[in-house]
Amino acid sequence: MKNSAAANTLAAFHAGILSRSPAATAALAAALARLLPPDTALALHGDLGAGKTAFAQGFAAALGVTAIVTSPTYAIFSIYEAPARQLVHMDAYRLNSPADADSLLLWDILRSPWTLLVEWPEKLGDRLPDGTWHLHFEILDDTSRRLYLRREADCHCPPATP
Repeated sequence: MKNSAAANTLAAFHAGILSRSPAATAALAAALARLLPPDTALALHGDLGAGKTAFAQGFAAALGVTAIVTSPTYAIFSIYEAPARQLVHMDAYRLNSPADADSLLLWDILRSPWTLLVEWPEKLGDRLPDGTWHLHFEILDDTSRRLYLRREADCHCPPATP
């Protein structure tokens, strides 16, 4: 992707980008997958049914993952080998505290280049790596979502008005 196209895509995500279906969410994920640098975590914030897993599926497909990607709620995380990087998809919903993440040894298995997608990142507290990107999913109605990207350490900010 050319630099101006990449800048435009990132600007759209920062402003708040609309998805009207799971397929559109997967397409947006593919666009962001091409822009996210290796060795970066992407925190996926949103309520149940917001589209985080559909996003993870589109992201994985864009990286070349051929395995079926599902939410790893019970396994906590799944590891996928893509041609250009390792993808770790984590669902932290079942963790009781950030300290629970330490026993998973997740940071020991990451192999550069990697991408870590984290559903329910608030459960990890300060255990998210420095430089984590934060993608928020806002449910607008039964099928529509607004996704907005933040890079601030404290991502409890409201979405920008489109």
